[in-house]
This record gives sequence, structure tokens and C-alpha cells, in this order.
Amino acid sequence: MKNRILELTQRVRERSAAQRSAYLARIQRLSDRPPGVQRMGCANVAHAFAALPGDQRLRVVAERAPHLAVVTAYNDMLSAHQPYEGYPALIRDEARRRGVTVQVAGGVPAMCDGVTQGMPGMELSLFSRDTIAMATAVALTHDVFDGALLLGVCDKIVPGLLIGALHFGHLPCVFVPAGPMSSGLSNGDKSRVREQFAQGLVGRDKLMEAEQAAYHGAGTCTFYGTANSNQMLLEAMGLHVPGAAFVHPHAGLREALTRESVATLLGITRRARYTPIGQLVDERVIVNAMVALLATGGSTNHLIHWVAVARAAGITIDWTDFADLSAEVPLLARVYPNGSADVNQFQAAGGPGYVLRELLDAGYLHGDVLTVASGSLAAYGQVPRLRADGEAAPALAWVDLPAASGDDSIVRPAAAPFSASGGLKLLLGNLGRAVIKVSAVPDDLHVIEAPARVFDGQESLHRAFDAGELDRDVVVVVRFQGPQANGMPELHKLTPPLAVLQGKGFRVALVTDGRMSGASGKVPAAIHVSPEALAGGPLARVRDGDRIRLDAVAGTLSVVVDEAEWAARTPATLDPEQAEDNAHGLGRELFGGMRRTVRSAEEGAVTWL
Repeated sequence: MKNRILELTQRVRERSAAQRSAYLARIQRLSDRPPGVQRMGCANVAHAFAALPGDQRLRVVAERAPHLAVVTAYNDMLSAHQPYEGYPALIRDEARRRGVTVQVAGGVPAMCDGVTQGMPGMELSLFSRDTIAMATAVALTHDVFDGALLLGVCDKIVPGLLIGALHFGHLPCVFVPAGPMSSGLSNGDKSRVREQFAQGLVGRDKLMEAEQAAYHGAGTCTFYGTANSNQMLLEAMGLHVPGAAFVHPHAGLREALTRESVATLLGITRRARYTPIGQLVDERVIVNAMVALLATGGSTNHLIHWVAVARAAGITIDWTDFADLSAEVPLLARVYPNGSADVNQFQAAGGPGYVLRELLDAGYLHGDVLTVASGSLAAYGQVPRLRADGEAAPALAWVDLPAASGDDSIVRPAAAPFSASGGLKLLLGNLGRAVIKVSAVPDDLHVIEAPARVFDGQESLHRAFDAGELDRDVVVVVRFQGPQANGMPELHKLTPPLAVLQGKGFRVALVTDGRMSGASGKVPAAIHVSPEALAGGPLARVRDGDRIRLDAVAGTLSVVVDEAEWAARTPATLDPEQAEDNAHGLGRELFGGMRRTVRSAEEGAVTWL
């Protein structure tokens, strides 16, 4: 192991010692109880299993066979979750073959950020994560289960399921992915059409044609955003059947992997190698997830989500930890928006298995951790394949990847990385704490200093762009976009106009207390600025014309204003009409309590502490 990785892990362990110890004591008390059927009253048991066929009730009650839960995020609004429609029947069939029982314990909501991008519904997106965690708890609180299969893929769904599962830390859990859609219009071509539309060079018909060619079937979107980063992190944490992340939903291998998830879960229940999720997800596993994120240039949303995940396991991490790891961890993958390849090309070049093997061999990952698979984390450095005709059982086998990358423009060995660091920077200064993802930003744009243009929402920025008011060197400040203000929506719709300005030769940057998911790509973006403007953060003091310096080399974010003048300024407040709009319509009223209680972005934007 690299000494710096060990030192950082120890720092996290010491910081978290008291709360982690209390967490483990709580789950131990739950683990020590008799199984649910033996513990519960007869009426409780009868209600729980009333809908099971008689022979299966016998297995649960008389034979005391393991009983498994399925918590599913199925809906067919999300392309990534549509394949889950048939999973319960498949899982039930596999369970019957193995002499155990299974029930769909509950469903959790799952919204698509792509559908709500730039729309009022996006203001519920971040809060949907904790809603999913609570829905997971509702499903599992029937408390009759020996383990759980968790079905979810996309942005807030996996963190929500994981947070919920960690609050049932005494249960063994396996995550069951569905895979990416097949490649369509390339991400680069799609982005070019978006920029052309932003300039008025093509109409809505051409834009619609491009978008539908890019998003065209079942599975996750093929860029390396939050959804696909989720799957990479779950592989690194040992919570999947090894190699399950990026197999297409309709591939024969996908069904075999889904069936294998039942066997994998049974292998870690009390009758086997008991591995409850609360013990599995320890400080080393959290650090492994962080390393995998940085080594692949994954979504910046996980600087919020994995802070919350860690908290759910009694572990405290912060952005300084991410930044310190980023300085040590090499960048081994280039997948759009950090490169031109999509996730299917990443998988074909070696995918998570190649990256994890390289990181393990080079000492960047803790290999001696618990996983849901038999053996150590090394199992995740292999890839699954189906048995060929004429081969003996089993149906699935795991094989070693070639020593060399399948395409060194997409994945590289640890000895010859794309970059010696992970491309994430923590920015500090008189504007607060922020993060920037520079892995896709050209080196000559890592330092931007220009006059500010301040906006209190996305719409006003688009109007200014359309009017030609931003055709100059400019640092665009978009504030009142934090968790307390409006739920911290992603601001992806700012990317095309800012990219157009940069393409014209202007030096442009974005500074915001909102989110960008790292999809800002080539435009420098200081995001998640904390404290947020509504909570009295410094962004509320910025005025049009102030010079702002974003320096990703030095790690600073500052406004160049006389200190006395800066201190004397009265912070701006959110316009009452805008505040009223943020609080009403499309269900936003129901989330008012979350806006009032939510912690800062760096504290994971959690609403349950």
C-alpha cells in the first residue's frame, strides 16, 4: 500500500472512531437477535407471508430457510431502470431453485435528471436521494429478512439505496445493476449539436434528432456521469457480483449475473460467510471508493453523496480528504466528458476490472477488505464470461484480463497514467470552499481571472447570453442554487452557452453554489461553493464587475476587492418572488422541511442528522 493512502485512511479512522464504534455496536445488537420468523408474533408472521404460495410459507416458517428482500427502483420512465421490470420474476425463479424464498419488500422512487434538467423538477433531485433512503428503510423495516438485493443504477438512487441499507447494517446486501444502453450518437457529436443550437445555427428539429439518437434504448446513458460512476464505485467497494457494472441489459451475460446475485447474497447470510453491509463498508472501503472515483475522473456529485454514505456507516470524510487523495491517485481512464470514449468503449478496453487490478497492484487500494464475493477485492480485477458450448458447469466463470490495455487512449496502466493526479482540486479563498474537476479542462485554462457577472438563477444567464451580454472574458457567478435555497439542482444547461463563449476565444469560468456533476467538461467550474449564498456565504456579497480569480493550480478561489470594502458590503438576499417560486409547484412544497434542515454540501447535504 502507498503510505499516503494508509495515512489518509488512518486519519479518517481516528476522526470517525467514536461514531463508528457506536454504529457497529448498534448493528451488533440487531445481529444478535433471533431471525424474524422466530422473534415475531404469529399474526405478524402470517401477515408477512400471506401472499406466498403455501410451499414457500413452509420453507420460511417450518424449515427456516433464508428469506431475501428485493428493494427495487423500477420504473420505465428511466431508461436505466426499465430493465428491472422482469428482475423480480427472475430472482424468484433462482431463489426457488436454491430452496429459499424472496419477496419484493418495496419500491423506491427514481427520477431522471435528464428529463428534469433545467426544469423545476430538478429542484427535487438531490432531496430524492434521502427520500429513497427513507423508502428503503420503510421496505426493510418489516424486519423478516436475512438479506437484501438492491436494484438501482442512476444518480441519486444508488446513494439513496446504500444510505438506507447502511441504516440496516446488520443485513447482508448485494447491489444488482442493469447495465448501459448500446452506443448511439457519440457524446462529442451530441455536444456539438447542443452548442450549435445555443448559437442559433440549427433548429429544434436537428437538436431533437441528435438527442434521440444519443438516448435511444434501455440502459444508462453512455457518458461517465453520476449513474455510471455509481457502478464503478460499487465495484470498488465489493458490493456487486464482480464485473457486473457495464454489461448491456439485454446481453445473455446480464441474466446470468442477475441470477448469480442471489447465490452471492446467500453466500454471505448467517448460514454461510456472514457479511452484513455495515461491517463490510468500513473506512478502507470508503477510501477505496474515493480512489476509484478519482482514478476514473468520475462525477463530482460523489463529493456530496459519498460523504453522506460514509456518515450512514458512522464514518466522517470531507473534501480535504478527496483533494489529498486526488494529489496521490493517478488518472487511469478517459471516458466522456474526460475523453471521447463512452462507457461501452471503456468496458471493451478493460473497464472497471482493468482499473481496479492496476490500482490494487500499484498499492492504491486496500485489498484486504470484505466483499460480497468470495475472496478479496482481487476478484473485482477479473471479468465474468458465460460458459461456452460444451464447457462444464458452472454457467459463469471469471477470467483474468490481458496484461495490456485494450485501448490505451481509454484506459492505461498505473505505471503510465494519463495524469499523475486524479484531476480534482479543492479551492479555498474569500469566496469559501469549492471543488473543481480539471481533468477535462485544457491546461491553459486552469487559471482564470476576469470581471464577474452575477446571476441568481439559470434563466437570467440564458437571457444575457442570448442578448450577447456575455461576449467577453467573464466569470459567471450563479448563486442561490445551494441545498437550502432550492435543493441544489444540477446546472447542466449552462454548459452549452459557456462552451460557446469559450469557443469564441473568451476566457470564461463558472462559480456557483449549485452542482454541475463534472459535466462542465472543458469549461473551468468552481462548484458546490460552501457556505451557500442563502446561508450567508460570501457569494452573496459579489457584485457585477468584481474581479474573481479562479486558480486551480494554487487551489484558490477569491474575489479581488479591498478587504474593508468587502467586509462592509451588505449581502444580497434572494428575491422574494424567486424564493416563493422555489417553494411551490410540482411538489416542491412537500420538501420544505428538507430545505430547512439540510446540511451543507460538504456535509453531504444530508437531511436526516
